[in-house]
Amino acid sequence: MKFRIATFNLENWDDVAVPSLATRIAVMRPMLQRVSADVLCLQEVNGQGSPADLHALRALIEGTRYQNYDVAVTRESDGDISRERNLVILSQFPIASSRQFKHEFAAAPQYKKVTSLPPEPDAKDIQWERPALYAVVNAPFGPLHVINLHLKSRIPTSIAGQQINANTWRSVAAYAEGFFVSSLKRVGQALEVRLFLDTLFDADPEARIIVCGDLNADLDDVPVQALRGDVEDTGNGGLAHRVMIPCERTVPEPARFSLYHQGRPTMLDHLLLSRPMLANYRNTEIHNEILHDESIAFALDTKFPESDHAPVIAEFDFPG
Repeated sequence: MKFRIATFNLENWDDVAVPSLATRIAVMRPMLQRVSADVLCLQEVNGQGSPADLHALRALIEGTRYQNYDVAVTRESDGDISRERNLVILSQFPIASSRQFKHEFAAAPQYKKVTSLPPEPDAKDIQWERPALYAVVNAPFGPLHVINLHLKSRIPTSIAGQQINANTWRSVAAYAEGFFVSSLKRVGQALEVRLFLDTLFDADPEARIIVCGDLNADLDDVPVQALRGDVEDTGNGGLAHRVMIPCERTVPEPARFSLYHQGRPTMLDHLLLSRPMLANYRNTEIHNEILHDESIAFALDTKFPESDHAPVIAEFDFPG
């Protein structure tokens, strides 16, 4: 049987944005239909209503193969769906269990900002932007462990008293510190997910695991390297069964990108496989033919209602 799993950052999927939800659905629904995934990991899915629900997402998938899929979604501490940037897993097969975690396997590091105005008297916790979402899917070929992840963007974290507005800094040093704090969040959460991965390998060295998501990092950037755990980096061949393998390596390099930033193609969205998945892995697709560069001047969402990320899909062929 063919099995397809995909990751796709929908970019602020909501019903209050400009352009309208109907306009966005008209261009995004065909993209999802082309993806044709059995398991679909989504990022940046906003909630609507009171209490919040996934109304805008349900409107998008209405009438598609995803309409009746099982759903797992991140939630606030009170159990409600967040209004901003949820992680969602949609599965054709039953989701046996799901959970989210944030600072459960790695405590928030403490850091005292040096450019803050007024100066910070003490170090403060640096918390991740979002939890990670984990689900066990009862696939026909056996349990599949899916981790959906959206790491902190490369946008510098705000520093008190150092910004004239959201896009203008008072000093280069403050900008650099904001960039450092964002990097700390990104690498720190990658570490936490790596710690969680090792608990799965401890329980079952042959576990089928896929990490999906917008990692806001390229293949050889530190967060992705931390998740991969290549033998070349650890220097320990005895850990080879714990390596997570990037699917995009089978895509020709000129087509290996999921986002444009200031004219430069980058690969920020990834699917990482545990070694037992390789036996049935066949190929990876990146649907980047119509990507727009929303980082350039005048690239407004009113002109480009689709996402600025491309979906990334891995296909497998399992017996039966």
